Amino acid sequence: MSSNTITHEVTPTAEQVTGKRETPFTQSRAARELGLKRSQFDLAVHLGHIRTVPDEGGGGRRVPRAEIERLRAQEGFPEALQKRVEAVGTKEGAAIMEVTAARFTRLARLGLVVPVTFYLNRYRAVVWLYLADELRQFAADAKSASLLNRPLPEGLRDQLAAGLDLRPRNWRGRHMGFLLRQADDPWERAAAVASLLDPVQVSEIISNPYERAYLNRFRPRPPAHGTPGSPAAHLAERIMTADDPDEIGWLRADLTQALEEARAHRPAPRPAPRPAPRPAPRRTDRRPEPERHPTAPEQSERSRGLLGRFFRRGA
Repeated sequence: MSSNTITHEVTPTAEQVTGKRETPFTQSRAARELGLKRSQFDLAVHLGHIRTVPDEGGGGRRVPRAEIERLRAQEGFPEALQKRVEAVGTKEGAAIMEVTAARFTRLARLGLVVPVTFYLNRYRAVVWLYLADELRQFAADAKSASLLNRPLPEGLRDQLAAGLDLRPRNWRGRHMGFLLRQADDPWERAAAVASLLDPVQVSEIISNPYERAYLNRFRPRPPAHGTPGSPAAHLAERIMTADDPDEIGWLRADLTQALEEARAHRPAPRPAPRPAPRPAPRRTDRRPEPERHPTAPEQSERSRGLLGRFFRRGA
């Protein structure tokens, strides 16, 4: 047998190369490819800077390779992308705007600067974060000079004294914008609006239990803050639920409209009706009566009768 072995080089087909190239990245892999921390990546997705697509296997959302290449080709990558998602707290935000932390907090409570995300510290206190780029733009605007350097107008001071705090509401508005951008179906859009309302409010609008159950299938998962059922999770849930009457009013109106569009697109499925029980077939034939065997006393009586006849014949 010859020692020479004939080998055949396997060349990947165009379909194989293309299929591998078009496989989207997981979100963790995409964050590494873009040089972002996972929190920065999530924020970039929320803000619409990174496009994601549904995972065909049902494992969450993924990032197309073409999207990674688009972002990597931008000028100033990755620093420019990192700067766009830089989020700072009150102390850093006040430094950017060159005001005191107390003045910065008052501006945030009045809704003049809008938080982009939040977290709960170890004391379960809410820590709001703001986009550094937005704070720089606010400070550079000539219209903001009086708010930064002069006493606040009396009307604004009265609102603060009355306890006004628009930070949760403004964050919810921003969060709903993210949810609507991610929604690929009318039922998903309706579920995004419903996720910011108390379940009682949703039940009043959607009286049909099948529609409520179907809507819950598309309900977005809330941001993770503590283990489910923990005090931190309950606090985060309160932040995510509208409590201002005006906000509740326009959310209810939005949900009503979104629900009409969802119903027109695809009615909520209903369980298949149970088949009616089939009646038992009526028996027309009668079984033959089982053969009756005589009992022991009957057998003894019959035996005595036969013996008597026998003896009478022989007499």
